[in-house]
Amino acid sequence: MTKSYEHRHRIRVYFEDTDAGGVVYHANYLRWAERARTEALRDMGLPHSEMQRLHGCFLVVRRATVEYARPARLDDEVEVATRIRRAAASLLLTQEVFRGEEILAVIEVTLACVDAASLTPRRLPEPWLGALRARIATDDPSRPGGMAP
Repeated sequence: MTKSYEHRHRIRVYFEDTDAGGVVYHANYLRWAERARTEALRDMGLPHSEMQRLHGCFLVVRRATVEYARPARLDDEVEVATRIRRAAASLLLTQEVFRGEEILAVIEVTLACVDAASLTPRRLPEPWLGALRARIATDDPSRPGGMAP
């Protein structure tokens, strides 16, 4: 089976990312995931700014869960892999934080599209919806949404 779309975003762990013990503070994984999602959309030619400017809407986090496996430390180079699991009324992504081949954290995030003026939910506009659906992860049929563990 052909590997589906996966965006990778590299990050260097700086002192500001760590706690007093030199270990990455847990909330920074969510910050990195946000940055990686933004870059994934930009890589697809779908920047947030265009969604706001052309369609008067934007994406908000509706739900996020994080499973921490191993700590990242000061000066590590990590990568956040972003994959699309579902694109419908909401957008479901899995984001994995790696150091080399080692998984440090797995983040599942549900995004909702909201109208900029009313902040009420609305459908994802085209071409975003079509482009996201075309990149849904399907490379591991044994897992829901095709995601690797």
